[in-house]
Parts: sequence; C-alpha cells; structure tokens
Amino acid sequence: MIELSALRSKPTLTGDRVRLVPLSLEHADALYAATQDIEIRRLTGTHTTFDYEHVLEWCRSRPNQSDRLDLAIIEQQTGRFVGELALNDVDAENESAAYRIALSAIEFAGQGLGKEATWLTLQYAFGKLGLHRVWLHVYAFNMRAIAVYRACGFSVEGRLRDALLWEGRRHDALIMSALESEFRTRVFPAEDGS
Repeated sequence: MIELSALRSKPTLTGDRVRLVPLSLEHADALYAATQDIEIRRLTGTHTTFDYEHVLEWCRSRPNQSDRLDLAIIEQQTGRFVGELALNDVDAENESAAYRIALSAIEFAGQGLGKEATWLTLQYAFGKLGLHRVWLHVYAFNMRAIAVYRACGFSVEGRLRDALLWEGRRHDALIMSALESEFRTRVFPAEDGS
C-alpha cells in the first residue's frame, strides 16, 4: 500500500556526497540558471526557455504539492545546488511513479552525484512511499545517464521512436523502470566515474 503522506512530508535525504532537500524558493536563482543552459536543455529535451518569474513561482509552489516530491540536490562538501529531481505522476492504485532528474551544469556530470541522488530517491520511493515501480524516460543519446540508471537498478523496457526533434534530428527515448523487489537485493554501486 502506497503511503501518500510520505509525499506531503517533503523529507531531507542524506548521502555521503549529496543531500536532497525540499525544492523551495531559495533554489530559484540556481534553478533558473540551469534552465538557461543549452546542454542541460538538450539532455532533458526541454524546448521551452523559462523566464525567471515562471521558475520563481514553480519553486514557491513545490512545498505545497501533495501529489509529488520535488527535491533540490545539494553537494555535501560545498553546499552548492547541483540539480533537482522529482517523483511525479504517482499512480497510487498501481504503486508506481515517474522519476526525473537534471543536474544543473555539465561540470557536475561524472562525479557520482546523480547516481547517489537517484539511489537515495529509490530508497525513499520503495522504503517509505511503498512504491512497487519507478519509471523514467531518457533520450537514447544520453549514454552517461543510461549507465547511471542501469547501475541503480533500472532496466530498459521499451523505446519511443523519434520521440525528440532537436535541431533538425530525431532521437529515440528509452523507457526504463526499477522494481522494488529487484532493488531490495542491490547494494549501492561503487564509484566508477558515472
């Protein structure tokens, strides 16, 4: 049975390298800067360029959302905002939710921060929320992200052909999922630069 109160509580999740905290107004400036980064927009397939007021309102409204979990990723050592993630599209009847993560700059890729953030989120999703399945989609060209998701227990279960049109080229998206029963038997993947 899914525990919806765990979505409303907006937890802080702490790992060795990252701390996940409720996304709020204090993260608006850093999140806005990330939305302007063309490479981050390409990796996430985001065509829209958001204005500052939109990002401000988004961050202001996150603590009041009772049907999803939005967390800021903070680097433990420096206290810097390095990205954000969400568990959304929660389907309580089927004990399932979608997962989304975006690091705020390419400089943070390859340091294991996204991997640890994903691992902490899956622990919360399966352990506290009571989810059975967490799914995501990732563009097939984003090999680094695919490797991280695989290391955290996601498996490819399908392909959306030509799902993204970016600068005149079409790209497939992979649908991946992690199941609680499989995740429970895993240990945190060793650091390997992903």
